[in-house]
Amino acid sequence: MTSPITSDGSGGGTLAALSSDLASAVERAAAATVRVNARRRLPASGIVWGAGVILTTDHVIEREEEITVGLPDGREIPATLAGRDPGTDLAILRADTGLSPIEQGPLPGVGSLVLAVARPDSEGPQATLGVVSAVAGPARTWRGGQLDRFIRSDAVLYPGFSGGPLVDSGGRAIGINSSYLARGSGIAIPVEVAARVAEALVSQGRVRRGYLGVSTQPVSLPADSVAKAGGQTAGLLIVRVEPGSGPEQGGMMIGDILIGLGGQPVSDVDDLQRLLSGSVVGKPTPVQVLRGGEPRDLNVTVGERP
Repeated sequence: MTSPITSDGSGGGTLAALSSDLASAVERAAAATVRVNARRRLPASGIVWGAGVILTTDHVIEREEEITVGLPDGREIPATLAGRDPGTDLAILRADTGLSPIEQGPLPGVGSLVLAVARPDSEGPQATLGVVSAVAGPARTWRGGQLDRFIRSDAVLYPGFSGGPLVDSGGRAIGINSSYLARGSGIAIPVEVAARVAEALVSQGRVRRGYLGVSTQPVSLPADSVAKAGGQTAGLLIVRVEPGSGPEQGGMMIGDILIGLGGQPVSDVDDLQRLLSGSVVGKPTPVQVLRGGEPRDLNVTVGERP
């Protein structure tokens, strides 16, 4: 069987065009992908996120001094750690790379072709090809953070790929690769999630997370309480209130059922963790509970998780 002939007379047809497009996508992404030297053995990767700002993964930062960054032109320049968040496995470095930030793309659909791009050594960029198998979330990480979304693909994350971008067929970053968060399998943190973390790291050096100071367990609401809870069918039963905590001072009691925080419904622990963001830390926050089957409004000051 003969190969189809393209308009320029070469063979390959559709496959050749796809191959060329993927190579171009890697080239575009690699122009904003750097090598991160911040651990004893294998370097990792990072992406130019903004002027003087590099986004990478937290777990590859094993030392906070004598960090260097390898650029696409072969130069190696010093970098400083500006902030890190183990919970989402993201970190920010500052270095004057002179490179343009990576272009960002929308969240991919399941079945989309994606490329994991990295610069783990001085020999040039590397890449692997895969298909998005899931876009899911929210999910709590084993390191104490929460991802509103995550991307799972079968693009292989070889050593040194963490911190590099997961890109679409146009070379736009759709996620930041991490081989650490899922304990044994690679995932990518969507750029829209990474952007919120990066903003906090750039401005504050850390991500503030709220701490309510109660122990809870999920419960279904009695049928006669569902209407009083605005149609909500589940909540969190308060089984312990820490002495001196904001909930104790705000009047929360053991036996209350937490159904709302900050004007948003709370049906399970994931809802509560999502709402305990840095924006409520240290502030009186409206809390709604059911007590004896009747709704009550309280004001509780949210603490900060160490």
